[in-house]
Amino acid sequence: MNTELPTVKQKGGVLAVAGAIDAHTVLPLRAEGERLIKTASGSLVVDLEGLTTTHSAALSMLLCWSRLAEKQGVSLSFTGAPERLVSLAALSNLADWLQSRP
Repeated sequence: MNTELPTVKQKGGVLAVAGAIDAHTVLPLRAEGERLIKTASGSLVVDLEGLTTTHSAALSMLLCWSRLAEKQGVSLSFTGAPERLVSLAALSNLADWLQSRP
């Protein structure tokens, strides 16, 4: 079992997400992302290229980040979503939203 937690780090206007997200690891990652979004202005790109595994919990987290960003007046877009996450998003008609480009 992998005990390494996923991470989200901000560099300029990019939030880079890395690691394996599941129901057990999503809450601290969501909280850290929300903290970073609250301090941002303008626009942010969420880079998902570093995800090693995905779960529907990751999609839920991204939706929460998107709602918060909208409230904060921050434009949020996504890049590098793994095919598995895009497939999960497509089940809820969210594939176009997830594959938004900056």
